[in-house]
Amino acid sequence: MMFRQLKEDIAIVKEKDPAARSSLEILLTYSGLKAVRSYRRAHWFYQRKMYTIARIISQRARHKTGIEIHPGAQIGKGLFIDHGMGVVIGETTIIGDNCLLYQGVTLGGTGKDKGKRHPTLGDNVMVGAGAKVLGPIHIGNNVKVAANAVVLKDIPNDCTAVGVPARIARREGQKVEQDLDQIHMPDLTMEDITMLKRAVKCLREEMSELEQQSHSTQEA
Repeated sequence: MMFRQLKEDIAIVKEKDPAARSSLEILLTYSGLKAVRSYRRAHWFYQRKMYTIARIISQRARHKTGIEIHPGAQIGKGLFIDHGMGVVIGETTIIGDNCLLYQGVTLGGTGKDKGKRHPTLGDNVMVGAGAKVLGPIHIGNNVKVAANAVVLKDIPNDCTAVGVPARIARREGQKVEQDLDQIHMPDLTMEDITMLKRAVKCLREEMSELEQQSHSTQEA
């Protein structure tokens, strides 16, 4: 069972990381793989209420990998943490199958909630580098969260969320294929700035016309 799980984990890394060259390299050098394997051991103890042992395992993994996964989190199969430094996954987080997290991702709480304090991610979710998903919110299946986005509200299935706070930039009626592209996403902040510039330009043109009319009236 253990070796089969390890084989599946290595296969996922090969599938999702074009830089992966060999199984041995992945096994020895990939911090995300080490963190997930340590989480599984810690979670086993956590489920049996051996909380101190569970936390010791998770904290040792944090020290070695820079990735902090609370042993109480519930994580499905196929999770891949790429690079991984600075990733934090809170105690009541739930992650579905075949999800992808990049470095600097936080699946955390807001400090305002009791009980279920952390987010729930569906299947095939990608969370870009530096993104924060905070509170007991639900992220649907096949969702892509852009790099550095801050998600504070539920995101439905098949959406792309960008910005601070995050807004839905794309929603399709069909399944969104997961890929590694964090660049080609609409930048809503720049779109807002462009709209403001256009509005200012229109106002300036109207003011210029009014000034010309005023001068014409005075001359007459």
